[in-house]
Amino acid sequence: MSSIFDSKTLDDIYREIQEVYLGDKRPWILGFSGGKDSTCMIQIVWNALERLPKSKLTKMAYIISSDTLVESPKIVETVTDTLEKMEQSAKKSLLPVETNLVRPVLDDTFWVCMIGKGYPAPSNTFRWCTDRLKIKSANKFIEDKVSEHGEVVMCLGSRKAESSTRAQVINRHLIKGSHLSHHNMLPQAFIYAPLKDFSTDDVWNYLLQNKDNPWGGDNRDLLSMYQDANAAECPLVVDTNTSSCGNSRFGCWVCTVVEHDKSMESMIDNGEDWMEPLLELRQMLKDTQDPEKKKKYRDLKHRNGRIIFWKDRLAYGPYKFEFCKTILKTLLEAQNAVRKNGPDPSISLIHDDELHEIQRIWRLEHGDWQNSVYSIYKEITGIKLDAQKEDLGAFGKMEQDELAKVCKQEGVPYELMARSLQAEFEMQGMAKRQKIHTRLEKLLSEEWRDDLDLAVEDAHKKLDMISQVYE
Repeated sequence: MSSIFDSKTLDDIYREIQEVYLGDKRPWILGFSGGKDSTCMIQIVWNALERLPKSKLTKMAYIISSDTLVESPKIVETVTDTLEKMEQSAKKSLLPVETNLVRPVLDDTFWVCMIGKGYPAPSNTFRWCTDRLKIKSANKFIEDKVSEHGEVVMCLGSRKAESSTRAQVINRHLIKGSHLSHHNMLPQAFIYAPLKDFSTDDVWNYLLQNKDNPWGGDNRDLLSMYQDANAAECPLVVDTNTSSCGNSRFGCWVCTVVEHDKSMESMIDNGEDWMEPLLELRQMLKDTQDPEKKKKYRDLKHRNGRIIFWKDRLAYGPYKFEFCKTILKTLLEAQNAVRKNGPDPSISLIHDDELHEIQRIWRLEHGDWQNSVYSIYKEITGIKLDAQKEDLGAFGKMEQDELAKVCKQEGVPYELMARSLQAEFEMQGMAKRQKIHTRLEKLLSEEWRDDLDLAVEDAHKKLDMISQVYE
């Protein structure tokens, strides 16, 4: 691809940015991922705005970055440090710039979904992580600003040279006679891509020729990080058209969409040995995607209690409860190791509020009255994590053991009885109890046979009957 500077000067680019900024009263939201493209975009925008008279800087520019809570620790450190520097430098320069770090809500975090709900490791066919960890958190921030201001302009580091798909998306949504594009999900948000015609060489040339960026960082450090990781960046994702991580990009250290995490492997090869437990856990999750091993790790029954077929094959459900416990143990062991050997002795791979939420889900969905999360945490870390009030409930280990014994004697599924009792307990004291019947009917409609292979065989027969009807 030819260079943007063959047809435009840097002053031309600054003037275009200034023209778009002054063209309306819509505030700007600048996406920052810590990578080369978003760093270049923000630096160019920053320099363009600094060249304007202070009297014309009448609207805010919000810099946002997405922390999925499972980002590569090196990237998290870089991004948070950079956001702090940007905030301080903007105040000194009297620029209307504010930085924000957006995170997924508790119910959507990676570990709550995987360990709590049993979601399997993300893949190309079930990439549940992007929407929950990135799009929803970023879009909530955008929607809040839309509610406040009516409309907003999103500034992204997107470039046509990234891929033919990216070029098609940029061209398809471009508004005729304008530098802006329509946002494909949020009608009151618009996209501005100052780097859309930049080549990769243009990005690096700008960063290295302007190596001391306006917030006091050194762009040569960014180049060094790319060389150490042998990777491309993971962009801020605000819609389903934006390419997420994969193909050896910086991003989540748990990413199982790619076959190998070359960036983390390269970092380890370059001396970051403390990251090895992260790579080992990531590989453990990746191995569960082997079709020959799925039956070992995953339930045949889905979270709705049914056995499901996709076309003519069995669709495996969530991770088995016991394997979720294994993941939690391995994760906490990895956390112990990176705290001991890594640069940050207080690093958290999983947070306390996530542990409490996982335990809440386990009690409700698996009848885990003995609070296994807290037992595992004490076993691995040696520290007691106090249970939250709602985790205590009415039942404990003694009741769980007794119920399990009775259920075994009577040939009744323990989980069915535990969830039925939990439902009854939650309805105690209510004036109207009609909903208890609905909850019990739903429980009883689930697949509870011990021999799930027989249940699968029955499901196959039903599938064959349906196929014959359509034939």
